[in-house]
Amino acid sequence: MVNAFGEVIAQMEIQEYLNRRAEHLAKHTRQIKDFRVFDFNYIPQKPLMREEVKPLIDSLLRYTTTGIANHLLIFGSRGSGKTLMVRYVSQLLSDKHKLVFAYANCRQHNTSFKILASLLNVRPRGCSLDELWERFCQAHPGRVVFVLDEVDLISDKDRNKDILYLISRSPRNFMAVLLSNNPRFLNTLDESIRSTLQPEMIHFRNYGANEIHQILAHRARLGLVHPVRQAAAQIAALTAKHTNSDVRVAIKTLYYAALEPQASVRELFERARRDILLDVIADLNDQNLMILKAAQNVAEPHAKAVYELYRKLSLQSHEEPFSYVYFYSNLSYLQSLGLILLLSTKVGRAYTNRIQVLFDPELLEAIWRGRFG
Repeated sequence: MVNAFGEVIAQMEIQEYLNRRAEHLAKHTRQIKDFRVFDFNYIPQKPLMREEVKPLIDSLLRYTTTGIANHLLIFGSRGSGKTLMVRYVSQLLSDKHKLVFAYANCRQHNTSFKILASLLNVRPRGCSLDELWERFCQAHPGRVVFVLDEVDLISDKDRNKDILYLISRSPRNFMAVLLSNNPRFLNTLDESIRSTLQPEMIHFRNYGANEIHQILAHRARLGLVHPVRQAAAQIAALTAKHTNSDVRVAIKTLYYAALEPQASVRELFERARRDILLDVIADLNDQNLMILKAAQNVAEPHAKAVYELYRKLSLQSHEEPFSYVYFYSNLSYLQSLGLILLLSTKVGRAYTNRIQVLFDPELLEAIWRGRFG
């Protein structure tokens, strides 16, 4: 009877909590007049103007006018506005100049075969890559801009990155706009592809605190009944200082602040930051997870010591480890994601990089257990 009574009490407590939270959310969601504004896929009618967008527009307009492709590699940290700006400019040009944009996210479609299948809206079975390419060319007789988002996430199984070879060598003069968080992505490509692509590189710098504040103020005006001006300024400052200016963390914190006005901005910021970091770590490939694991478990995490432990972890998992040069390239990538910081440190008479991990170790452990057991 005691056990049964205890179980009833526990159920009542859960039900009571659920009811209280439902009432709380019902009350505070009235503060939000447009939930779409807080979606990371939302594209404002007038995004913040940046100098980085000018060479993108100029290249696309030249291609529209001349048909001569000028390939682009747009790189920058997560949350620096690369995807939003490309999608916004794509909308403008497709509406006004009838330019066709073929967009694929290489996180979701991580081989050349899957990319083409998604663009054709067909199941990736029963056809060769050449057949899919031929079908795409027949379906799009005019000028086409391939937008390959997160292109650095094309699978290692697709070693030759065939889609880039096909685009760069096509007599149709297709144009490629490649988006990457990894500033050294080009170094991972085969020389034959690099020589034919020869992309112009555009660096999307991190937002400053003032720019983040402008973005938040704009979204607050669109999405909230009563804009939270003071909170927006504080969120912008925290985001610029602690997240490599990842504006997604700022937007999510603003959303939480609307729903939980009684909570401190710092508390809500840390919750949003943790949410974003968990997604970022979960999306890493096995090799990058092993690099982070090594960085966490080396007493003095200098680059060479971390590399040695990373090699051991790779071999234990029957994976071919990166060369030291490629390992260093991936350190730059992980830094661009805001997961680590490379600090130049003097050891003896020489300088090396010390790797500082910027996230809660428990986040990696949760992903590691799910991935490797």
